[in-house]
Formats: sequence, structure tokens, C-alpha cells
Amino acid sequence: MAHIRLKRAYDHPETADGVRVLVDRLWPRGLTRDKARIDHWLKDIAPSTELRQWFNHDPARWNDFSKRYRVELKHNSLAFEELKTLAQNTKTLTLLFAAKDIEHNNAVVLKAMLA
Repeated sequence: MAHIRLKRAYDHPETADGVRVLVDRLWPRGLTRDKARIDHWLKDIAPSTELRQWFNHDPARWNDFSKRYRVELKHNSLAFEELKTLAQNTKTLTLLFAAKDIEHNNAVVLKAMLA
């Protein structure tokens, strides 16, 4: 299993990132594809639009968001399996997200599920 890292998509890409995977449904605003150096964009693994809008990055809703997102992922096993396969076939996997809150976002949930 890969070493899993979390990083904002806006942060400077580094060699130590290994395979870089964007796990957001929407492309980060103002970020060019060249600058982002993203290896894979797994749109389908992101939370549904409804769940994302309900959560609205409110830390008070974090526990409920995490539970609801895990339920969504159980019903979307193909997307999670794709991420799991990437993690099994690389030394380092960096999950990229656009959210400003580095502790309360879908990449945190995905990392926990891969662990």
C-alpha cells in the first residue's frame, strides 16, 4: 500500500508527491492543468453535489458529513476501487483537494478509508 499524502491542489507540486490524484468533482478555480501536474482526476469519487452543498465546509457538520460520504462511497464502489488500485500500485499517492480547510474535506475521509 502506498504512503498516502494530502495536499491542496494549489500547493506547489513536488517530486515527493508521487502519483497526484485530484479527488474533487470540480476543477480548482484559476489552476491551469500544466501548473497542477495532476496525474489522475477522479471526479466520481467526490461527494455528491447535494452532500457538498449541505456540508458547505462547516466544521460543525464534519462528523455527519464523514458518515454520509462513506455511505455514498459504499454505493459508488467502482470509484473507490479505482483509487484503491492506484494506492496499491504506487509508492506514494497524494490526494489533492481545493478546499481551504485542510482538516475537514473529502480527501481526509478517503485517506482514512485507505489506511
